Amino acid sequence: VQWECINPKYKAKKKNYKNSGMVILNQCKVAIDFTASNGDPRNSCSLHYIHPYQPNEYLKALVAVGEICQDYDSDKMFPAFGFGARIPPEYTVSHDFAINFNEDNPECAGIQGVVEAYQSCLPKLQLYGPTNIAPIIQKVAKSASEETNTKEASQYFILLILTDGVITDMADTREAIVHASHLPMSVIIVGVGNADFSDMQMLDGDDGILRSPKGEPVLRDIVQFVPFRNFKHASPAALAKSVLAEVPNQVVDYYNGKGIKPKCSSEMYESSRTLAP
Repeated sequence: VQWECINPKYKAKKKNYKNSGMVILNQCKVAIDFTASNGDPRNSCSLHYIHPYQPNEYLKALVAVGEICQDYDSDKMFPAFGFGARIPPEYTVSHDFAINFNEDNPECAGIQGVVEAYQSCLPKLQLYGPTNIAPIIQKVAKSASEETNTKEASQYFILLILTDGVITDMADTREAIVHASHLPMSVIIVGVGNADFSDMQMLDGDDGILRSPKGEPVLRDIVQFVPFRNFKHASPAALAKSVLAEVPNQVVDYYNGKGIKPKCSSEMYESSRTLAP
């Protein structure tokens, strides 16, 4: 899928203007909250409840939002991670484990692949805590940082985080987001359940500029927070509009700030031919 980059100034001045080029969203990564605050998966009140016939709250959010992001992922492969659980075989706490338990290849084929990996891993986990999301942001930021060192630097990363509420490493998360704001990536946080999401609103930056604990401001806004409860009965179009409300501008802001021109369709085609096996 090709993502148009629209220059508002050119669009206003040029009658036949279409776009300034295209960007490939090459990688959408998913991170799922497996902390104990979600409730015991064997309990029907749990957000992770394992129901034999119906999707739980996490699956509803994952499928609804994930299918939107899937449209902008060039290879439809989703590296999927979990955080806040004790994982086999030693059952130590991890905040960035592959939910398919394959750390060398955490990719899942499409959102359905993520769903299957989630359903397979959930019974093997011990939900624990705390709710730390800085490690997974740092993990994706590492990939985005490596992308900036490539010749073309046309790939943009999105991290989709599904969580049930209050995070416990706010200072580290703010630091990680400020660092990530310099890189080709955005973070979409989906709130699952009915918890207090006021901290997430702060990370979104809509009410003011997010700063690190040392006072350094974000270079650009890269976080979008979506409380899924507000869209459970809304149309897919309404959810898509909210999820992607800020991402296109975040993409354009990054490339404008770096002075990188989006590649045109023919350039991307030649590049894909070069990279093809």
